[in-house]
Amino acid sequence: MLALAATLLVLLFARDVSRSAHGSATSRRSEDRSFGAVANSLIESENNFDGRLVLLLSHGGTLSRSVFAARLGQLNQELPSWATTADLLRRPVLVHNVNETLDQLTQERVAAYQTLLRYVAHALTLPWSAGPSQIVADPAASLVTTAQSWNTERLSLAQEPGRVHLLATSSSSAAYFAQHGVAALVNSPSLTLNRGIGIAALQVYPSPLPAGAGVLLLPPVTSVQFGVSVLNASYADQPVTLTLRVTPVNKRGANFTQTLRTTLGPQQAYGFVPGVLRTAASERARVVITISGAPAASGMVISETYQLEMSPSGHS
Repeated sequence: MLALAATLLVLLFARDVSRSAHGSATSRRSEDRSFGAVANSLIESENNFDGRLVLLLSHGGTLSRSVFAARLGQLNQELPSWATTADLLRRPVLVHNVNETLDQLTQERVAAYQTLLRYVAHALTLPWSAGPSQIVADPAASLVTTAQSWNTERLSLAQEPGRVHLLATSSSSAAYFAQHGVAALVNSPSLTLNRGIGIAALQVYPSPLPAGAGVLLLPPVTSVQFGVSVLNASYADQPVTLTLRVTPVNKRGANFTQTLRTTLGPQQAYGFVPGVLRTAASERARVVITISGAPAASGMVISETYQLEMSPSGHS
């Protein structure tokens, strides 16, 4: 809704500009007021963002990792619209180049906020694919400096036709970040990363016949296909390696080993499908399935062992 409102205001600004005859007080008043309406809408969005961010930085330690990550991501998604709105206001150039200044400072603030949010996400080992187009060395200092610059430049239209009052830009989140950093967030028990993975399910084709626990009794087929479902129980990107080892114990069949790797997203599951295992009638083998990359999640295992028994040819 905010983006739609900003777009409509930009269109009104463009309409007034196209209708005006540059140089007259009436046209300048119309241009200045149209610009002021859009600019203030943009600055209100920035200040609202700043308030939400400082609240997240100062009280985010009470949230779970997933909720914190969602709110951080929502903030990050707002930033590109600022850059677009500011860029649309660059023409025509108003007195004192105030709209050019707003555009330049907005682009700098977008890059600084993107860098700051990325830093927070990385400090907490949160999944974060969105990266700023420009890395700002000291994002907090940049946000404070640009706020101070705008709060001087915003007075440019106060004595011009239309007497436009442009809002000030706040930087409370930058001040908080400069003073406290992310120490409270990193040390929060609810945001602490506790990695955990586990074997969620095993599928065998063809389906095993009824047998005792830990025994895979199969009909006399010449090949067997395994499927292993693995769960990432933590809220973080998690590299996982699966290894399947089949070792014959009665001199029938052949050794088989395969290793597969992937990276699971937060609290996601993935189905590994190793290559086809060639078998022999009456073969007996030891099957060991292991996953690595993190400790076992609560109530789960990262290694399972089975006894594979192939029925004799002509029997089931």
